[in-house]
Amino acid sequence: MTWQLFGEAFVTLFVIMDPPGTVPIFLVLTGAGSTAAQRQRAALVAVAVALGVIVTFALFGQVILDYLGISLPALQTAGGLLLLLVALQLLTGAMDDPGTPARGNVAMVPLGTPLLAGPGAIVATMVFVQRSDDAADYLAVAAAILAVHVLLWIFMRYSVVIIRVLRESGILLISRIAGLLLAAIAVQLVADAVRAFIEGAG
Repeated sequence: MTWQLFGEAFVTLFVIMDPPGTVPIFLVLTGAGSTAAQRQRAALVAVAVALGVIVTFALFGQVILDYLGISLPALQTAGGLLLLLVALQLLTGAMDDPGTPARGNVAMVPLGTPLLAGPGAIVATMVFVQRSDDAADYLAVAAAILAVHVLLWIFMRYSVVIIRVLRESGILLISRIAGLLLAAIAVQLVADAVRAFIEGAG
């Protein structure tokens, strides 16, 4: 195994996917009324979806984008707009109602993708795969991807402990802060995509 490539891939994906930073957003999206079992299942589903998306793009990413005629900036813009929609729901309190339809699938969208398996993680994975020359390199990248997703699951799985301390009022406060941060992430994604479009046109 190429340990240097493993280290580079692991650190890059860890920074992009940010396991500790997912905890407050995970708590908000799953809702204060969720049980520990529901949160644990949501954590498992979110990580499984993210891993599936990352692995799919690692193996067939360039082929998929070329076949559909989609550029990376276009994918980035779509992810940014989706995150912005979720951020607006958090900021306006639209997701505070336990009956909101978004609760049923938040583990898949937007948590699994595009929050965890977003454009940044997808592009980084595709780059590391393209840099791989032999089986040892591919194994190193695969191990890095798996290690980061295990950490993601650990952080979200044990975030249920935090809910006991914060309670509903604390989650409400965090939801507003998470909405603001998520909106900033979304705007940055779109801004980077626009810049890439302009540079490509130039």
